[in-house]
Amino acid sequence: MLKAKIFVELKPSVLDPQGKAVTNTLQGMGFSKVTDTRISKYIEIRFDSDDAELCALETENICKSLLANPNTETYHYELEEL
Repeated sequence: MLKAKIFVELKPSVLDPQGKAVTNTLQGMGFSKVTDTRISKYIEIRFDSDDAELCALETENICKSLLANPNTETYHYELEEL
């Protein structure tokens, strides 16, 4: 069995109002060295397969068709044996 660990992040050029709100809150709490925060998504998908090539292909298709918006987000993933 394999697990895909998927990370979806906003492109650097895309504004992140949620991240900005977190940065402002952290600074207001006294964490004055925090200068920027970006909010991302982490998704795990488990496959009933040991075929790493097949799972990588399926993960790529899942990311492109559902999990990441190519206009505003980038993604990368790791496959891990369970």
